[in-house]
Amino acid sequence: MIRKRAGRSRASRREAPAASAGAFTPDALAVSPRRLEIGGDQVASFAITGFPREVYPGWLQPLLTYPGRLDVSVHIEPIDPVTAGTRLKRQLAKLESDRRYTEQKGRLLDPHVEAATEDAYELSSRVARGEGKLYRLGLYLTVHATSPEELAEEVAAVRSLAASLLLDAKPTSYRSLQGWVTCLPMGLDLIRMRRTFDTAALSAAFPFTSPDLPPSDPTSVAAPTGVLYGYNIGSQGLVHWDRFALDNHNSVILGRSGAGKSYLVKLELLRSLYRGIEIHVIDPEDEYARLTQAVGGTYVHLGAEQVRLNPFDLPVHTRPDGRRTAPKDALVRRALFLHTVIGVLLGSTLHPTERTVLDRAITATYQRAGITTDPRTWTRPAPLLVDLAAVLERSKNRTAQDLAARLDPYVRGAFSSLFDGPTTSKPEGHLVAFSLRDLADELKAIGTLLTLDAVWRRVSNPALRRPQLAVVDEAWLLMQEPAGAEFLFRMSKSSRKRWAGLTVATQDAADILGSELGKAIVSNAATQILLRQAPQAIDEITSTFNLSDGERQFLLSADRGQGLLSTGTQRVAFEAIASPTEHRLVTTDPAELAAMAASSAFAEAEEPYLDLDHAEAADNFADHNGDHVDLGID
Repeated sequence: MIRKRAGRSRASRREAPAASAGAFTPDALAVSPRRLEIGGDQVASFAITGFPREVYPGWLQPLLTYPGRLDVSVHIEPIDPVTAGTRLKRQLAKLESDRRYTEQKGRLLDPHVEAATEDAYELSSRVARGEGKLYRLGLYLTVHATSPEELAEEVAAVRSLAASLLLDAKPTSYRSLQGWVTCLPMGLDLIRMRRTFDTAALSAAFPFTSPDLPPSDPTSVAAPTGVLYGYNIGSQGLVHWDRFALDNHNSVILGRSGAGKSYLVKLELLRSLYRGIEIHVIDPEDEYARLTQAVGGTYVHLGAEQVRLNPFDLPVHTRPDGRRTAPKDALVRRALFLHTVIGVLLGSTLHPTERTVLDRAITATYQRAGITTDPRTWTRPAPLLVDLAAVLERSKNRTAQDLAARLDPYVRGAFSSLFDGPTTSKPEGHLVAFSLRDLADELKAIGTLLTLDAVWRRVSNPALRRPQLAVVDEAWLLMQEPAGAEFLFRMSKSSRKRWAGLTVATQDAADILGSELGKAIVSNAATQILLRQAPQAIDEITSTFNLSDGERQFLLSADRGQGLLSTGTQRVAFEAIASPTEHRLVTTDPAELAAMAASSAFAEAEEPYLDLDHAEAADNFADHNGDHVDLGID
């Protein structure tokens, strides 16, 4: 019994490898002079016979990231130092003999021979000093396709790619079977068309570089952190990026109109909310209303009725234990900010005399409201702009009365709707969007300033121990205002210290790159995203971001949603992707919005009829069963 079982066990062990090997054995193999037919696949093999004079690290990466099915096989054979020295000495003797013969005959020197001689001398000296070794390298390619026509197209594409890398790919004619076997993972080189490489060139041939962004922790097997931007155009992998893992958390997105800037910003915003990041959006075009409503955020629609922001509000913060605190110099900083507010309202820089009068009036206004330098009084209701105007009017100083007269349109006139009461809605929550579209042109500057101040007070709140993002869409509108440009500059410098990041998106790169403040904002952004660019702006973009010729052409011809993600030392071309639900929330295509509005109106119109049909069906069911069904319908 034991011997019989042992015999069966040995037989089963012998049959197992054969069965597993049979799973990888093709059903049929047809050999042609330049291709093979393996089962249902068409295969053609090539040997690389010509190489560039100089190679860079990862120079084989374009072959490895070819979008089709391409096998790349590298065979390496070391050469012992004695044999290497002998061969180099023989090669140097041959090259020197050719040079001397050419000089004796009075002929022109061959530049290829001169370059080969210099390389041979340099390589010989490195080998003699032990700085490198010599190897024999064979590089072979195998192209796969499903039909002869497709194989011809793939072969042409691969040979063009190899030619762009200065590689000469020769078909393994009449040795197609040997070429295919050489590219299999068996370690067999049946073609033996090799080239001598030194250590430096051989190390550069290994694909240590990758078109994918490096993970923050290469040793971790956990899922990638950060936000999903889309898929990698070069490797078809996913592009995850964590801005909060860098030195600073700022981001700049530049692209022409229609390139997909707002679409990408909204995707990043929506996916950042899942990570517990608090987000504040300054929306000059009223594009974030649907998204804010869908996620339960706070939407502050400046310019609408009964929507106000009081510039006199002190930055009083509520701590987790319920206590209300404020910075020690909160009142002084608020007074200085009010100087800026009045200057923006009046549209001119205040003179020293006007600043002195205004400073006294601001202090008197707070005192009339019961707010003094005692921090315990800072929780009282803040005064309004009309209170400041009243203090200026009561003064006998002509400068104060002049300031009061110039403030009258914003106190009692047509522009008073933004200041005629206390702040109506607190800009708090996981997502806060400030819409500036419906503000009058005369109030754009002050509305922008008050919005930026509200965002900064939230970001600088020490009681908030969570990452935050401030998103400024269409930043070119804010860059036209000195107050907006200075705020973006200060926040790009200081946000990192408060665990916050600034996202600046604009379609007019000239407004950002044409000023010193704009260039400072770009230089302080560790994450830089370039979408499709206009030909008129591509030269400045190329010089600012040091783009290569290939990257320049990519940005000129990129489709909507495609761009270049730059993180300093790493750059990757990607295309943004969104789920259907995300797409409905972030799209701004007028045709799609009209279609969604029409379908929503149709559903609302059909709803009563659907309810009536359900009621009649339920009544019929009740009559048939002799029971009463209460649907709650009168």
